[in-house]
This record gives sequence, C-alpha cells and structure tokens, in this order.
Amino acid sequence: MLINSLIAAISVAAGIATAPTDGPAKTWSIKADYIEACSCSLFCSCYYNTGPEGGMMCEFNNAVKIRTAHVGDVKLDGKKFWISGDLGGDFTKGMKSAIVTFEPKTPKAEKDAIMYLIGKVYPVTWKSVKTDEQPITWVRNGMNGMAKLGNRGAIHLEGAKGADGKQQVITNLKYWGAQKNDGFELAYGTHHYKGFGHNYSLKRKNGFFVTIESSGTVEEK
Repeated sequence: MLINSLIAAISVAAGIATAPTDGPAKTWSIKADYIEACSCSLFCSCYYNTGPEGGMMCEFNNAVKIRTAHVGDVKLDGKKFWISGDLGGDFTKGMKSAIVTFEPKTPKAEKDAIMYLIGKVYPVTWKSVKTDEQPITWVRNGMNGMAKLGNRGAIHLEGAKGADGKQQVITNLKYWGAQKNDGFELAYGTHHYKGFGHNYSLKRKNGFFVTIESSGTVEEK
C-alpha cells in the first residue's frame, strides 16, 4: 500500500518537505524508544563509514515505540511503527530501500505525521520507499528485548555485557539526524523480515536499544 506523495517526500535529503497540518507557529517533536538490528556484526560499521560491513548491503529492522510526539496538532503518543529494508552498499549514492509499517487502522493524518518525523530522524535520500500495515509488538525485559511485526518479521535482542556484568553502552555517538539520544545499549540481534522483495534471516548480528529525541518548527510550504 502506498500513500500519495510519500515516496517523493521522504526522498528529499532534508526530510519531508510539507507538513500534514496548517497554522501559525507549528512545531514538531519526537521522543521514541528503538529496538534495532541489522546485518552488520556488533557494532555496526555503518556509523563510521560510507558503506556497510562487506560493502554490499545493510539489511535492517527498526521497531519504534513513541513515548511522545506531535506534528502540528497531530499527536502520536504511544504509537508504534517499524522500518525495514536495505541501506545498500554506498551511502554516498543514497540509501537503497525502506518499508515503513504502521499499526492497522492508523489514520492517514497520523501516517503522514509519522512519515514527516521519519524524514527528520533520517535526513537521507531513499531510492525506494513503500508502506505496509501489520500488528506491532514491542517488549523490553532488562538487558533483552523483542519486537514482532505481524507475519513479516521479528527482532530478538540479547544484551551485550561489559566486564562489570552490565550492558555495554556507547554514550557519545550521534543517531542519524536525531538531536539527542541516551546512549546505544548494545545487544546481539537475531532478526528476520520477508516482504516487498526482501527475505533475510540473521543470527547474533548488530543490535541495540536507543531512545532518541528531536524537535523543531514545521517548514512552510
């Protein structure tokens, strides 16, 4: 299922160009928790290079649970969404593909607002963006966690322990376009996804929990 204009919108390097609401002094903000895994080994080399481990692909699953968010007067507190796909082999030429999955019966205004926020958190060019609807489960239990995407995918994170027995954390690394994060809590990720031309199943690869925050003013059309 495609939403009108979203592919073109999210492909803009600066993010989505238009907003789902009108009015003076419109703002946007997001604070969200991630369960994330990809095909790189722990820890993902994509954060330090212009291409993934092995130089061919970075297949990923990002399960996102919003604590609080809004775009204009559209509120998204408690909503969940999921991003799957492949970053490709050369980030300087744009990211390869993404599938954004919403929870069933998400209203169009909320879908548009989520896509707007995705454009802010990931200010990159995508060659292909598609959308879907599936039930989303998101659970964290101490150092471990799991997320499930209907009949298409799942993530299981097993926390990576440091010498002190506590979860290893990277605290001074930027998460894409997010203005703040509370640290990358490292974990081994076992995950899979099937659909829209993708079919991958990976064991004990890169994974982490992270909470991100960003905010700003909605651009005028």
